[in-house]
Amino acid sequence: MVADKHVVISGGGSGVGAEIAREFAQSGARVTILGRNETRLKAQGLPYETCDVTDATQVEQALQRAREKRGPVHIAIANAGAAESVPFAKMTADDLNSMLSVNLVGVFTLWKAALADMKQNGWGRLIAVASTAGLKGYPYVSGYVAAKHGVVGLTRALALELGTSGITANAICPGFIETPMLERSVQNIVSKTGMSPEYAEAALKKNNPQNRFIQTDEVAGTALWLCSDAARSVNGHTLSLSGGEI
Repeated sequence: MVADKHVVISGGGSGVGAEIAREFAQSGARVTILGRNETRLKAQGLPYETCDVTDATQVEQALQRAREKRGPVHIAIANAGAAESVPFAKMTADDLNSMLSVNLVGVFTLWKAALADMKQNGWGRLIAVASTAGLKGYPYVSGYVAAKHGVVGLTRALALELGTSGITANAICPGFIETPMLERSVQNIVSKTGMSPEYAEAALKKNNPQNRFIQTDEVAGTALWLCSDAARSVNGHTLSLSGGEI
């Protein structure tokens, strides 16, 4: 399935990215994780390159270093992301641009840097870890929602362009995932509302009909499946991992 294929994963230093990297490495892939924090990257015990996904030159240089060590890129998983909560009335243009840069431009830069290898191979997988925020709206995170909707649109458009190339482009759209980013969201709710952490978690869980948070291994398993032969006709799709949330 992915044995001996070179996969690059942005945001690979923690949370979902780290779990995806472990799952792919255990399946025999040649893994390169990308991120800004070298300490976190090094802690994963996997090959890494440092870069800021919002900077196209840094991403291109990081992938070139990765190619020299582990060969052409077969799979590019754009996982790096961030979420900031602010009411729209208080949001600035800088706030919006910040969300677009990491969550949307970061997908573009990684996919763009990897695409030539895939076209030469005649096979490739472009995967974005988006969010249910790419499929619906949520209050107080309009910049994040706009960026994730952009990722979904980019995925669908690129999938059509690449239809006969042997390359697919898909987005995984989880609900709230139990990661350090979720912990920061809970603490943000607590600090702004005075809720207890338990009540804040319950308020977030209620969006999921299964009344639980998504786990990182569910996202990693979905990414692995998208790289399998069984998913070769899955293209331009948004896979909602949300327990049935609409």
